[in-house]
Amino acid sequence: MEFKIANKAKMLTIALMAGGLLMLVIGLIVHMEDKSFLTRLLSNTLVNSFFFFSIGLGALFFLALQYATETGWYATVKRVIEGLAGFLPVGIILMLVTLLTLTFTHGAHGHIYVWMDPEVYKEGSHHYDPMVVGKSGYLNELFFWLRTIVYMATYYIFYRGFRMRSLEEDRVGGTEIHFKNYRRGALFLVFFSVFSSTSVWDWIMSIDVHWFSTLFGWYTFAGMWCTTMTVLVMLVLYLKKQGYLPKVNDSHIHDIGKWTFATSFLWSYMFFSQFMLIWYANIGEESAYYIQRIEDYQLLYFGMFFINFAFPMLILMSRDAKRNASILIFVGLVIVVGHWLDVYIMVSGGSMGAQASIGFLEIGMALAFLGLFIRVVLTNLTKAPLTPVNHPFLDESIHHDI
Repeated sequence: MEFKIANKAKMLTIALMAGGLLMLVIGLIVHMEDKSFLTRLLSNTLVNSFFFFSIGLGALFFLALQYATETGWYATVKRVIEGLAGFLPVGIILMLVTLLTLTFTHGAHGHIYVWMDPEVYKEGSHHYDPMVVGKSGYLNELFFWLRTIVYMATYYIFYRGFRMRSLEEDRVGGTEIHFKNYRRGALFLVFFSVFSSTSVWDWIMSIDVHWFSTLFGWYTFAGMWCTTMTVLVMLVLYLKKQGYLPKVNDSHIHDIGKWTFATSFLWSYMFFSQFMLIWYANIGEESAYYIQRIEDYQLLYFGMFFINFAFPMLILMSRDAKRNASILIFVGLVIVVGHWLDVYIMVSGGSMGAQASIGFLEIGMALAFLGLFIRVVLTNLTKAPLTPVNHPFLDESIHHDI
């Protein structure tokens, strides 16, 4: 069955983007005279660009994982995963524009990446920083952009390949394309295992240029994966309610709900492991990251952890909860907000410190990005049948029962 965007969905995306832009304009007017205005604007642009880009990337990772493991149950929701991954080209553009803007706006007028400021490398300068100079072999603009281009090109090439072969499989059938996807999926996971960490070192961790954590890449990846699974289950439930995905049953919903539950615990484990080891060792260069965020964002920081850990644990523990659409939608919305706050604290904590706050600008920009994200994803879903025609595991997926 071909998917068509309902008028209500179109109006929702327009309302989100229009309302978000209106709030953003109000926020710009309110904060125009602030000394930290430019930094605040750029920080929030990076927060939202990265957050929504990471959902598309998480969907691409999950798709490749299903190919590499030759999973059968997911075939009936494969196109929904592809729809989410379809935001990746737009997300790449948004990230590149954001990073390019940050590259050309560093310095006294508002910077996020301190290591991009030429003054930190000049001995005798008030901004001279010997620790940044020591990291300049890795943290320099040329190498930063070379890495970024490699990341983005790799993600886009694999996405296009998976998508084109998926559509081709509908036309020709057989198993040759499936096995090609199997090999490409395994290869993507090799690249992703490295790039998922190094990219967030570059884009997020380098904001706190004096701080580093060997777990930071895995921590960020866990948040990305959890957010993706949460958005996936909500999107599947929406499509099913609209009369689409007739082959999707309670067992499929249950499985995606289990992924949401499991990845929430994975993120919580990474959060605690990183926090506990750094806090217990109490090394000044490491603990400063947490001290700053606890002092400046205490309620927000621990509230974010409670949302992302306690809500899934307390509500999604039972089998019935993972099959209940209302519960999954409620918990899903809370988790998405929680992980947006996680990214917000990671970025704003390093770029703005105690000056950061959530107001019209932050909420407005998030809503505008959300409206764009929903519109792009729903548009992607209209471009191919929601149920693959010749997937070799389709029959297994249709009869999936747990």
